[in-house]
Amino acid sequence: MFPIDHQILIAAVLLFAGVITSKLSPRIGLPVLVIFLGIGMLAGEDGIGRIQFDDVDTAHALGTLALAIILFDGGLQTSLSSIKLVWKPASALATIGVAITAGITGAAAAYILNLSLPVGFLLGAIVGSTDAAAVFTILRNAGIYLSPRLKSTLEIESASNDPMAIFLTIGLLQLVTTNAPPGSELFILFIQQIGIGAIIGLAIGYSAVRLFNSISLQAPGLYPVMVSACGLLSFGASATLGGSGFFSVFITGVIIGNGRFVYQRATFLFHDGLAWLSQIGMFVMLGLLVTPSSLIHVWREGLLIALVLIFIARPLAIGPLLAYFGFNKREIALVSWVGLRGSVPIILAIFPLIFGLPQAPLLFNVVFFVVLISATLQGSTLPLIARKLKLIEPPPATPSATLEIAALANIDTDIVRYTLGENAKSLGLTISQLALPEGAVIAMVVRGNDVFPPRGSTKLEKEDHLFIVLKPGLRKFVDCIFSTIAPCLATDLPDDELLLKGSSTLEDIFRSYGIIIEPTNDISLSDFLKQSITPLTIGSELRIDAGTLTVQSFQAQEIATVSFTRNPLIKPNAT
Repeated sequence: MFPIDHQILIAAVLLFAGVITSKLSPRIGLPVLVIFLGIGMLAGEDGIGRIQFDDVDTAHALGTLALAIILFDGGLQTSLSSIKLVWKPASALATIGVAITAGITGAAAAYILNLSLPVGFLLGAIVGSTDAAAVFTILRNAGIYLSPRLKSTLEIESASNDPMAIFLTIGLLQLVTTNAPPGSELFILFIQQIGIGAIIGLAIGYSAVRLFNSISLQAPGLYPVMVSACGLLSFGASATLGGSGFFSVFITGVIIGNGRFVYQRATFLFHDGLAWLSQIGMFVMLGLLVTPSSLIHVWREGLLIALVLIFIARPLAIGPLLAYFGFNKREIALVSWVGLRGSVPIILAIFPLIFGLPQAPLLFNVVFFVVLISATLQGSTLPLIARKLKLIEPPPATPSATLEIAALANIDTDIVRYTLGENAKSLGLTISQLALPEGAVIAMVVRGNDVFPPRGSTKLEKEDHLFIVLKPGLRKFVDCIFSTIAPCLATDLPDDELLLKGSSTLEDIFRSYGIIIEPTNDISLSDFLKQSITPLTIGSELRIDAGTLTVQSFQAQEIATVSFTRNPLIKPNAT
C-alpha cells in the first residue's frame, strides 16, 4: 500500500488524465466512460502504472457513492413534465424489460460458459439493467437532440431500473449460495425497495426546497453543499430503512431541481462538476480493479454474451412493451440500441466476489468485458444510428446561461440569456414582432462587443445575446419563441395560461406560438377582438380551435392584455 501522500498524488494524476483525455471523446468517437476505464486499466497492474488494486469492498463503497452523486445530478436536470410524459413506458422497461433481458441473456450465458442455469441467470441479472451514468453522459454529450418523449424514456428508464436489477441479483445469489429458492420475502424486498425509496425521496426533496427558501446562510458557497447533503441524506436514509438509495436520491434530485431556491444556478453548476468528478473517479477505479490479462481468457465468451444482450435480449424485451405504448418502429430500434451498460453491472458483479461464489472471478471478468463492448459499440454509434433512423431534431434555443441574482432570493423572477443560433426562427425579426408574453421583457442586447438597450425596431441577428427578465412560469413560452422549429405548434404549449399583449399581431402570435387565429394577418389582437366581440368587456371570451381568448385588461380604448388557454381536448404532441 502506498503512503497517503503518494495516494493523493496518484489520484490527482489519474483525475487530471481523465479530464484531459475527455477531449478525445468526440474526436475518436468513443464514450468518455470507455476512455476513463482505459486509463484505469493502463494504470493498473498489467499496465504502465503497475498499480495493484484489488480491494472489492472499497471499490463497492466508492462506486456506490459515485453513482449516487451521478444519479442525484441527473435528477436535478430532469423536469417533472418529462416524467409525467413517459412514466408508464419507462416503468415497464425498468421492471418487465429488465427481467426479460436478464432471462434471455442468462440462459445464453449458461450455455456459452457451461454454467448452471441459476448462475447463468445471475450473470443475466447483473447486466440486465441499463446504466444511468452511461446513458446520461452519452445523451447529454453526444451533440444530438431527440424528441422529449424519446430522450426522457431513455433517461428515466436507466435511473429507475436499479431496484429490479438488485432484486434479481440478490434473489439469485440466495438461490445459488444456499440452494434455497427465494420465497415471498424477495417480492416484499422489491416492493420495499421501490416504496421506501419513493417515499424518502419525495419527503426529503420537498422538505429540502422549503428549507432552502427559509434559511439564510452566511456564505453563498454553503448552499450547494447543503443541497449535496440532502441528496446523500436521501440515499442513506432510504438504504438504511431497506429502500433503494439510488431510486430515492434520483427522486430527491428531481424534486429539488424543479423547485426554486436561492443560488440555484450555482448549485447546478457545482453538482455538474461533482458528477464529472464522480464519473472519472468511479470508472478509473473500476478500470484499476480489473486485470486486463484475465479478460483475454474470456473474450470469446464475453463477446458472444454481449452480442446476445445487444441484438437479441434487449430488442425482444423492450420491443413489445414500447409498441404497446405507441412508439413507432424507428423509436423502438433506437431505444433497443441505447441499452448501454456501465458502472452498475460492474458494481453488481462485485457482489458474487463479496459472497465468495466460486464462479465470481469468471462472472466479474465477463461482465466487465460485456460493459466494454456495450459502451464502445453502442455508445460510439449512437449519433450515427439516430441519424440513420431520422430521429434527430433541430436543437431548441434554450438559455445558454441563467444569471444568478442572490439578493432577490424571495422574488419569483429570472434573468435568462438566449443566444440566437443560425437556425433560430426569430432571426431577421424585430423585437416588436416577437409577441413576447406579458411579464417577459428584453432588458439588454449584446452583439459582438456592443451592448445596447432594445427597441421595438431592433432587428435580431445571428449570435445576438438577449437578456430577458421573466417569470419562471413563462420560460416554456419564451423558449418556443426562440426555438429553431418553425412553426411551433399550439399543441406543444404547456397547459398554463399565456398572457398575450393586445398590440401583438395575429401573424406574430402564430409565428411565435403556433396559435392560429383566422385570418392570421398583421391585424392586432386588440383590433381583431373588437371586431369579433360585442359588447367587449373585461372577461369577454372568444373560442377558437386552439383554445380560448379572454380579455384581461384595457389601456385607454385599446385591449392591453388577453389570456390564452389551450383547449384541454387538444393533447400535447407525444413525440
